[in-house]
Amino acid sequence: MTDVTSSKSTRRPHHWRHDLIELAALFTAVVVADTIAKTIAKGPDGPYLLVFSAIALAATAAFHTWWARRRGHADHAPPAAHTGGHSAASPSPSAGSAASAERPAEGEETESEGPVETTLWRMRTTVADTPGSLAALCTTLAGLRVDILTLQTHPLADGTVDEFLLRAPADLSAQDLARETAVAGGRNTWTERADAHDLVDTPTRVLGLATRTALDAAELPLALRQLLGRCTLHSVPAVSLTGRPTGEPAPVEGVLEETVMRLRDPDGGTHIVERPYLPFTPTEFARARALVELDARLGPRVPRSQDVLTLPEGNEITVRRADQRDLRAARAMHDRCSARTLGLRYHGPVGDADRYLDHLLSPRFGRTLAVQTTSGRLVALGHLLWDGDETEVALMVEDDWQRRGIGAELLGRLVAMAEEAGCASVYAVTQSSNTGMVAAMRALNLPLDYQIEEGTLVITARLAPAPRPTGRPRQEQRNR
Repeated sequence: MTDVTSSKSTRRPHHWRHDLIELAALFTAVVVADTIAKTIAKGPDGPYLLVFSAIALAATAAFHTWWARRRGHADHAPPAAHTGGHSAASPSPSAGSAASAERPAEGEETESEGPVETTLWRMRTTVADTPGSLAALCTTLAGLRVDILTLQTHPLADGTVDEFLLRAPADLSAQDLARETAVAGGRNTWTERADAHDLVDTPTRVLGLATRTALDAAELPLALRQLLGRCTLHSVPAVSLTGRPTGEPAPVEGVLEETVMRLRDPDGGTHIVERPYLPFTPTEFARARALVELDARLGPRVPRSQDVLTLPEGNEITVRRADQRDLRAARAMHDRCSARTLGLRYHGPVGDADRYLDHLLSPRFGRTLAVQTTSGRLVALGHLLWDGDETEVALMVEDDWQRRGIGAELLGRLVAMAEEAGCASVYAVTQSSNTGMVAAMRALNLPLDYQIEEGTLVITARLAPAPRPTGRPRQEQRNR
């Protein structure tokens, strides 16, 4: 409620009881006057009584005048202080506003300033595990006009790693921020530009990554990369493509070696995570190991959603996710493909291409899309492969189903998956004679880089918002 009232509400209300009291006083005065007149007329002490009556009337009139003035002052006095109101000594809100408008407060600009331009930073520093060390660092940041948005602590044996998300003035450089942090007691300070995606708090982000991992086994490598920041992830199978052991697998509980983390894959391989610029903390290692354990407990899983598309000639095809359970159908497709098709896919003569399929279909190494006909025959495969911190796309379409737009459809979907996963670019390794793959990459309408080495062509597409390629075999689409 406000302290301002209307002029109508400030008027004193008229009470009928006041009128009755005045009328009663008038009648009483008449009766008293009549009694006095009769007494004076009939009694011997009439003059004395007349004098006393005059004195009483004068005293009554004086008392009435004094009482009326006192009541008038009380009615016009300011209201007493109450809870939430202003005291008599305090200026009213309007008066305070006017005063502040006329005289600015000390240290303030007389002219209004626009919003200060700021920058988001992620900063990690190590401080001594002693009382007041974090307070000293926060005080230094406050002196730099830096706002602390989030804070995580990673306990160590010889200190504590504090990870901040900061909103700092745009004119504050990373070097100045690191220098002032060192003065406040921080060591091994690391700073990096952040964006709006980092504003999500850590528990929410970890739960989201766990949900994605639970729904799709192919999400585990991506979840580890997003959980640990900029890092390189290699999924090493237990056996190489040639059938030889790749090395000693990591123990069940994993291994942490400062900037290298080794986590055991439930399939028998090893996930190797590297971050040379910043050592991993035990807290990060525990989070990563929990994600891997969740993946192991849930077992193989791939979303079974599928889309039915109509080709320009009227045939229907189904596009869906594939995994190692489609190994037999994929081998049958290999048997139907010509040597030229297999050579273009695997970049040279291949005596036994089947040995690649188990690796390519594994969700540990990426995502695979399969195209099948209405009879259930597999006629095309598209792969999105995690190659360290890069992403590769690869296609193979059975000979009888080529030149129908199936490759472009698969490539567009794989690129959309890469964008959703946060990949900055994708690349395709092919041969310069593979005009179909070159045309499909150009149809993406994305910036492309070409590198040719000894007949091998590497096409890199930088992912950016762009319209989906046209001319695809999508006359009809529905979900099953």
